[in-house]
Amino acid sequence: MQIREIEEKDNRTMEQIIKRSLESFNLNIPGTAYFDPQLSNLAQYYKQYTNAKYWVAVNEQDEVVGGVGIAPFGENEGICELQKLYITPDAQGRGLSKELMKVALDFAKEHYTFCYLETMEKLQAANLLYIKLGFKQLDRALGGSEHNAMDAWYMKELS
Repeated sequence: MQIREIEEKDNRTMEQIIKRSLESFNLNIPGTAYFDPQLSNLAQYYKQYTNAKYWVAVNEQDEVVGGVGIAPFGENEGICELQKLYITPDAQGRGLSKELMKVALDFAKEHYTFCYLETMEKLQAANLLYIKLGFKQLDRALGGSEHNAMDAWYMKELS
């Protein structure tokens, strides 16, 4: 596996990975990433922000099998958000999410003090990974959250 920054040619594949993943958990509902307007053009979306990036993991056949992003969180100075961490089912269980998060968090440490993320309690593997990587669960979403269907929120101090 190789991890690299997203390119425009990866947009459609990453959109499909995200949508299929959400559909598999019946999370193709308003208030989730499923309806994010930028979903079909992630490469362009992340380029428009300072200190934001999206990475994809590609297999030996150069096929995109997952991705993750970091972007500023609203108007909160010093806080970024870990966004859109999704992996294809056949690439799961190999530590790829952890590798993607390492790349994202290493980047985040260079630009931010805290990293925030939102998820769902029922995504148990994801929640366990976040805790393992030092994220602390919050009681509620940070103000300015766009994904009101989420029911689990985490913050990590980047040091």
